[in-house]
Amino acid sequence: MPFRPVKNAGFTLIEMVTVILILGIVVVGLSSFVIFGTRIFVESSAVDQVLSQSRFGIERMTRDIRRAIPNSTRLLTASDASYQCLELLPISTSTSYLDAPFSPQTGQNSLTAIKSINSIEADQSVVIYPLTADEIYNPQGTTAKRFIVQSVAESDDKLTITLTKTGRFTEASPLQRLYVADSPLSYCFINTVNNVELRLYQDYGYKVSQPSPTEMGNGVLMAQNITNTLTVNPAIIVTPSSLVTNAIVHLQPVFTVNGETFQYNHQVQVMNVP
Repeated sequence: MPFRPVKNAGFTLIEMVTVILILGIVVVGLSSFVIFGTRIFVESSAVDQVLSQSRFGIERMTRDIRRAIPNSTRLLTASDASYQCLELLPISTSTSYLDAPFSPQTGQNSLTAIKSINSIEADQSVVIYPLTADEIYNPQGTTAKRFIVQSVAESDDKLTITLTKTGRFTEASPLQRLYVADSPLSYCFINTVNNVELRLYQDYGYKVSQPSPTEMGNGVLMAQNITNTLTVNPAIIVTPSSLVTNAIVHLQPVFTVNGETFQYNHQVQVMNVP
């Protein structure tokens, strides 16, 4: 038989280089697609997080403002734009009183009322016919709009509320409304190094002058990424109540994320009247 040389199977150098170039182009295209998709996901997640925070903060403020004792809202803005705080007294429960001591009657340490939906506890405050914030937050005197509960006795549908001191209420409510409240709370927009934060402060007690954030302890963070210049573009504006309208709180915080900005223009009316 004639001799036939054996051919070795394999690739030439040109073929290998061509394949490497093609694979490199494919990998670059795929990696760009993956990076682009990842970037979209990260940015969308950041936007969703800020939107969720902003909605939560605004909805919580709306709920508390609507259940505030009438004329209990007051606003404090620092002259250096370091903070802006809205203080209010949320209603724990309400009812109608049957008998209570009023000026110029002799002071008593108790009053009677119709049984309320929610229970009334010791150390809560009872408020009758509050017309100004000063009448709510000032210290108790023998004549006042607010007194502290010592104990409550229930008999059928009637409550006998014993107060911690003998006194008399300044004025009677035209519709005999009685409000019961816990401690005041404050929502503060605080200017930090990077942006403005929304914080909630509670359980700091009644203060004659509206307290600053440093006087209320540690607040709970409600929202971030707020960019209001508080003295130029305030996050809160309060329209006081009048003879024909209740107080209205205008919420207009500006949020910024990934270079995009959106602003709330939300009006909340204090629903309750004295």
